[in-house]
Amino acid sequence: MHTRVMSWEEGKEIETIIRTNQPRVFQLRLLQFLLLFLLVGLGVMIFSMNMIRYFGVQSVVPVARSHFQPCFEEANTLETWIRPPSKLLHSMNDSELFWRASFVPGIKNYPFRRIPKIAFMFMTKGPLPLSPLWERFFKGHKGLYSIYVHSLPSYDADFPASSVFYKRQIPSQVVEWGMMSMCDAERRLLANALLDIDNEWFILLSESCIPLHNFSIVYRYLSRSRYSFIGAFDEDSPFGRGRYNPNLAPQVNLTEWRKGSQWFEVNRKLAIDIVGDNTFYPRFKEFCRPSCYVDEHYFQTMLTILAPHLLANRTTTWVDWSRGGAHPATFGQADITKEFFKKIIEGGTCIYNNQPTSLCFLFARKFAPSALEPLSELASEVFGY
Repeated sequence: MHTRVMSWEEGKEIETIIRTNQPRVFQLRLLQFLLLFLLVGLGVMIFSMNMIRYFGVQSVVPVARSHFQPCFEEANTLETWIRPPSKLLHSMNDSELFWRASFVPGIKNYPFRRIPKIAFMFMTKGPLPLSPLWERFFKGHKGLYSIYVHSLPSYDADFPASSVFYKRQIPSQVVEWGMMSMCDAERRLLANALLDIDNEWFILLSESCIPLHNFSIVYRYLSRSRYSFIGAFDEDSPFGRGRYNPNLAPQVNLTEWRKGSQWFEVNRKLAIDIVGDNTFYPRFKEFCRPSCYVDEHYFQTMLTILAPHLLANRTTTWVDWSRGGAHPATFGQADITKEFFKKIIEGGTCIYNNQPTSLCFLFARKFAPSALEPLSELASEVFGY
């Protein structure tokens, strides 16, 4: 029997083989563990998907309620309710607009600091050729006025960003002279202006109107008046009572029929009455057509019936009908003199807050584009702006 004795060199070789195989064994076990972990994870995922399918997400993964407000979601604060629209263009039709504009707070006292403004509403076919004069009038009085322009839908104003008329056009429709579409445009102007809760007084103007006094005088005159300035007369003539249609009864009787200038100033209450009307509007639309000119009778008659105690029964816009015809006189470059305006500004008396006064007119019309240059030259001395 032979016994083999391992030499030192052979033992060293075997030890080297064992040490070399140890890392491979470890890597194999690690790979097995990873595979097991992946299988378990896959099983949990499949189980979770089935639970979600049958019981819903919330029963599997409870989600804590977050108080985080995303940056694009505006907080529901008082400021969001009282802030005027950032853009005048909108997609509301007239029915939606009038409904929205006729909202009235049930509490009279405002829970915030409100600075009442004058809404200047321009009804025009297109350009405002006398706008440079108005720019001078408004300068330095930001925050005390708002501007709204109703023009032909096809007209695209090109006022610079520095102008007070920049982006002040409202969604408009075609207007026909003497038809109800004229009053529709006026109601549309009022409704858009009512969306700004700070607007308290509303003045209807045309592209041929000019201010006869500086802004401070106009603001003080309107803000201190107890009445709104809209003419409403019982005129016993073919052009007054002669336009009455008996079909307007019983909503409007002959003794309630009134006539007056289209160019008015009303306070917020009367503006809401005009926009919110659905009693008189359909009667006038059907039964007041040329030769009954609805813009001279609709608002005048309705407000006389609803709120006669709030009317001054006169307009603050001067016009000259002395030449006769269907339209008042238009004045151009040759007509503009100091004496001409002195007669308008100082030439008569009227009643203001139940007292006589010589300050009767705040605006005048009609002035042609050619009158702009001489008007600008006289503005500082004659008008005070």
